[in-house]
Amino acid sequence: QVQLVESGGGLVQAGGSLRLSCAASGRTIRSVVMGWFRQAPGKEREFVATISWSGGGIIYADSVKGRFTISRDNAKNTVFLQMNSLKPEDTAVYYCAAGPRVVTTQDNYDYWGQGTQVIVSS
Repeated sequence: QVQLVESGGGLVQAGGSLRLSCAASGRTIRSVVMGWFRQAPGKEREFVATISWSGGGIIYADSVKGRFTISRDNAKNTVFLQMNSLKPEDTAVYYCAAGPRVVTTQDNYDYWGQGTQVIVSS
């Protein structure tokens, strides 16, 4: 009943910016916290950022702190990830997810999108 669809990925040069969007359809009920994760080739999926329903609770991974900003528009059922000062190390498939708590662990998230690819060239 819940679908999450990411968009906004693509190819960008190092130092550039990109904004990812995740649109939610259906009712998440108690899973109103939204998060972003990413997976680079040959690596485990890792936490990027998460945000509470109100936007008052936010956690960032150390690797993106100061460069990425997570936000949401509840009227549009959409969460965003603004990525600035991109580095080649940011290259990955980015996934959005929904869960009940503002935490970094993947098992907190009950619903997942299909992913959108981000490639940062040097």
